[in-house]
Amino acid sequence: MLDRFSLRSRIGILAALVAALAVVLVSLAAFLTVRSNILATLDSNLFQRALAAAQSELADPLQLSTIPPEVLGAGDIRIALLAANGSAQSAEGQLSAPPIEGPELEVARGLAASSVRTASIGRDPYRVVAVQAGGGRALVMGQRLDPTQQVLTKLAFALPVVGVIGIAVAGLAGVAVARAGLRPVQRLTSATERVAATGDLRPIPVGGADELARLTMSFNEMLGTLAASQEQQRRLVADAGHELRTPLTSMRTNLELLAAASRPGAPTLPDADRVEILADVHAQVEELTTLVGDLVELARDDAPLVVHQPVELTDVVDRALERVKRRAGDTAFDVTVVPWTLLGDETALERAVLNLLDNAVKWSPPGGTVTVAMRQLDGWSVLLEVTDQGPGIADEDLPRVFDRFYRADRARTMPGSGLGLAIVRQVAVRHGGAVWAGRGPDGGAQLTLRLPGRSPGGVPQTGQ
Repeated sequence: MLDRFSLRSRIGILAALVAALAVVLVSLAAFLTVRSNILATLDSNLFQRALAAAQSELADPLQLSTIPPEVLGAGDIRIALLAANGSAQSAEGQLSAPPIEGPELEVARGLAASSVRTASIGRDPYRVVAVQAGGGRALVMGQRLDPTQQVLTKLAFALPVVGVIGIAVAGLAGVAVARAGLRPVQRLTSATERVAATGDLRPIPVGGADELARLTMSFNEMLGTLAASQEQQRRLVADAGHELRTPLTSMRTNLELLAAASRPGAPTLPDADRVEILADVHAQVEELTTLVGDLVELARDDAPLVVHQPVELTDVVDRALERVKRRAGDTAFDVTVVPWTLLGDETALERAVLNLLDNAVKWSPPGGTVTVAMRQLDGWSVLLEVTDQGPGIADEDLPRVFDRFYRADRARTMPGSGLGLAIVRQVAVRHGGAVWAGRGPDGGAQLTLRLPGRSPGGVPQTGQ
């Protein structure tokens, strides 16, 4: 049933229920305690008065019979002398005698030193005590409980009234506290609805350092991550559109030129120019194919690593070298590898190593040498260093060479999409590794890929 109410209302209702339970328990305990104390005080007074009467001349039946009836019979106290045989004497006989039953007879017969109980005469309740008066007799004294019961009745009426007021105040206080305590949650709800309706990812102001403040900070971090992801997607789309526009424009120009030359009456296009245009179109198709493939690979940037199979990194490097040598021309390779095994995606790792090698071949001078060196960093990680003999990477470009579509000024005239090294970083991060750029001993670029794993144990292998 509570599910139909708001969280604020539920807190108020629960606070009222808890307050009601507490009020009931406290009221019951207070009533019983007050009643017990009142009766204990009444009993103590009765016992003292009964003992005093038993030791005075009232213990004499002759004296008891001479007491004026308006002194005892008209008061709230009744006194009687009870004999062991059950006969009782009082000032006015039965009119002023207190209730007498078995407990009082036991006191008169010496079976009990005293007794106390609640009895009634008609509808009038009495508190009755009996004490021994000597000679096989007991003095019995009874006091009406009407004044005491009136006090207890007023108390029994006052406690629920005060309790109801307390429950109402507790419910209102619970609603007020819930409203104040849930205000950050309300802000989170409003922010979520705002994001869903407008896409506005502005952070929420945070106040305090409690759990709700930490929840708000976590929500702001999520908004920041979402904003960064949106910005990254926006940049990817914008950069991809920019990169695609150039080859598409060039291809359209070449195709329009070929189409114009094929129209009747158009000037004849020389064969050499036609061959050159077709070769240019073919190169642009290859560039577009590479660019689209890189974009598809980068679109998986947030995808988890779902392939967990043992991969021999040495075999990955060997296959990548075989592929790159087919298009490397006269570039030589100096290779040093060590046995290394890791869990991961073999295809993605080969793509990353191939991109490193392609980048080194692209920047190597004619007849240059690309150095590929694997070395174990510690018991759980290995470094793959690819070094070329090119001009190297400028200091201002070192932090950005792995960014998407980033190309240094002197690299803008060279083939490539600017995505190869970004894919390398993506693969490294997905495998729990890292990649960075530096300079080699000869001043060329040195790109280092660090990957986790283990060594099966072996000696370094070298080759050309």
